[in-house]
Amino acid sequence: MADTVLGEEGFLPFIRSISRRDTLSPKEIALINSLPKRTEMFSNGGEVVAEDSRPGESCMILKGFAARSHYSRDGSRQISALHVPGDFVDLHAYLLRVMDHGVVAIGPCEVAYVSYDSIRRVTEESPHLGRLLWLSTVIDGAIQRAWVTCLGRRTAEQRMAHLLCELYLRLEAAGIATGNSFHLPLTQSQLADLLGLSVVHVNKKLQKLRLSGLVDWRGGIVVIRDFADLARLAEFDPTYLSLRVEPR
Repeated sequence: MADTVLGEEGFLPFIRSISRRDTLSPKEIALINSLPKRTEMFSNGGEVVAEDSRPGESCMILKGFAARSHYSRDGSRQISALHVPGDFVDLHAYLLRVMDHGVVAIGPCEVAYVSYDSIRRVTEESPHLGRLLWLSTVIDGAIQRAWVTCLGRRTAEQRMAHLLCELYLRLEAAGIATGNSFHLPLTQSQLADLLGLSVVHVNKKLQKLRLSGLVDWRGGIVVIRDFADLARLAEFDPTYLSLRVEPR
């Protein structure tokens, strides 16, 4: 597919997400929109980035969700991160060179691939943008640390509540979620792989959250009835998401 320039509409979740952390100038927004790309659509489970590959480009999620996945020798899977629209999924591979994990689509997913040469061009033209791209990888690490804590020290119900609080704020920052509601196409099997639980355990905890009146999750639509109480249950502190405008 020939490279074209992705207009502001396509990059809007990324621009909105960055703008929740720092101020972008019109020139910087124009630089982002000047990035050439190729787009691809993936169905559920489609391989967005292959494990052990040597990518020459990084991919941004435009629509839908994607997940970092790791497989053990017995074939069981652990999902180690979820990515939402506006996320540059594999910027770290620019330096690591070889992917030590794969990225797969969760439900229908549209991504834009941007070459490393193009990323290098905009970071050289705007060191500030370079720092903000660096910030996105730092936040990836912060999310990973938060999930290590969840998996190691929180109950199954707290893990689920924490996930929903985090995803809502990330999607809200990208302009995707509004009114305490968002689309989440995770199956119970995928949720089990993410939370480190069995499918049966996931089903029980979902039912418990529904009965508590804090959350309604039906047909892929999550409605958080009381964010403050859900955050208290999860011991959720959004500091690690860096959702405050500060000069970087």
